[in-house]
Amino acid sequence: MIIPFRDEAKNIPSLSLNLKKLKYPGLEILLIDDHSDDDSFQLLDKSFEENQNFKVIRSDRKGKKSALEYGVKIASGQIILCTDADCGFPEDWVEHMILPFQNPKVQLVAGAVMVEGNGKFIEAFQSLDWASILLMTKYTFAQKEPLMCSGANLAYRKEAFQKVNGYEGNRDFASGDDEFLLKKIHKMYGKEACFYLSSPDILVITKPEPNWQALINQRVRWASKWKAHFSLSHAMSAAGVFLMQLIWIGSIFLIFLGGRGVLAFGLVWLIKVFAEKLSLGKVLKNLDKQQSNLSIFQTSFVHPFYVLRVGIGALNGKFTWKGRGNGRSVNLESEN
Repeated sequence: MIIPFRDEAKNIPSLSLNLKKLKYPGLEILLIDDHSDDDSFQLLDKSFEENQNFKVIRSDRKGKKSALEYGVKIASGQIILCTDADCGFPEDWVEHMILPFQNPKVQLVAGAVMVEGNGKFIEAFQSLDWASILLMTKYTFAQKEPLMCSGANLAYRKEAFQKVNGYEGNRDFASGDDEFLLKKIHKMYGKEACFYLSSPDILVITKPEPNWQALINQRVRWASKWKAHFSLSHAMSAAGVFLMQLIWIGSIFLIFLGGRGVLAFGLVWLIKVFAEKLSLGKVLKNLDKQQSNLSIFQTSFVHPFYVLRVGIGALNGKFTWKGRGNGRSVNLESEN
């Protein structure tokens, strides 16, 4: 298992507890420090100093992709399981994630990720937003044309990673370690190579963003790699989602057309809320993470404006992550 981390001191206690609960015998866990500015390295090193299966190592270069590539290089196992330092997972997570690899055709396994919450609207919103991501993920995997996955719950064969040359060709992108690898493996090994798990048994729980600014900044970082995919299906999906949000927002003008316009507006949004309750509610129910009708109703109205804001941000390509600024989505200068 490989866990890259940077400035995660506040999450070290929960991460250590989660890792020590894993039941898989002889599991090698590599914790790769991406040049943290806090005492994350020291805390982890102290926490696992008496356990030989845990290794806390500093990455040889900056960046999450570099940390992952370094981890894969020194890993002794043939199946690489990845997650993030701010995540929690079930005790038997490892067993479930590696089970599909009994099929020799399977080269990559992606699992579901969901945010934890305590009742605040911003957390309920993120839960429903994640549900929409999971719905799209499951659908595209089922169609044998996967578009996305999450590096917080991902496993792949070391040999496959090496054969596609890891992140070569997209190291300069600040995000996308998961999606770029997915696309490369899918292209090289074919439609049966990538497998998706949506069961609660493999669900990884991540921390929600604390405020709207942080959430939008995170989503802009994720979306800003769209330019690198050079994929018609990816471009069409992104354009379709963006256009749909414009339609929802534009429907507000129906209110100014009189009584019939108000009725049309109400009908349009009633259909939207009902459809999202059915589809996203089903995803959340499957993961035992249901939200209230009020949260679904509120999210349905806020979500189009949120997607529009993220889309505009992605076109601009500016974001900050872990104290590292980014003036654009692609850094055309090679890292030193």
